[in-house]
Amino acid sequence: MFGIINFGAFLLAGVLLNLTPGSDTVYILGRSISKGRKAGLLSALGISTGALIHTVFAAFGLSIILAQSATAFNVVKYAGAIYLIYLGVRSVAAKHKSEFAIKENATFISNRKIYLSGILTNVLNPKVALFFLAFLPQFIDPGYANSALPFFVLGLTFVTTGTIWCIVLALFSAKLSNRIKQNIKVRVWLDRFTGMVFILLGVKLALLKS
Repeated sequence: MFGIINFGAFLLAGVLLNLTPGSDTVYILGRSISKGRKAGLLSALGISTGALIHTVFAAFGLSIILAQSATAFNVVKYAGAIYLIYLGVRSVAAKHKSEFAIKENATFISNRKIYLSGILTNVLNPKVALFFLAFLPQFIDPGYANSALPFFVLGLTFVTTGTIWCIVLALFSAKLSNRIKQNIKVRVWLDRFTGMVFILLGVKLALLKS
């Protein structure tokens, strides 16, 4: 159906891959622990949106450019690395006030930035693009190789299971850290730890080979 073969095997493999800790998992954990449940959920939704964009790229063959062009791969890779390091430095150097009350408008902007950061973190990771390009075709009938439909169906399935896992992860980690976050000193160290994690993720991405 839809040019898809062994859908059950794909579903099982996709779930197992989603459960495997990776850079997206670490990113969501960092946001949830340091910024709270809403930030974690927005990060998870941002990551999922980024995965949807990769699905579209794979469906229309745009990911092949990254697979065949070392220059394109490196441009995307270094852009993603610089962005993650930028987020990390900002988190480490962030100033904290004793009062946690934030104006409604500022909160909206902050939430929007967190969501967009999740998207950029995922989209600017060429490893994710190559994963979609290499993984999805294994479950597509060769006769439908030039059709975008099976790519969309498989991609949406993978993103759906991944989103569910990411939301559970965000809720669980935020709940564990909810109490200790109320202490300003603990919050400062959590932000610094999160910043260092982002910096390390950026360095790891920069060292990724095509």
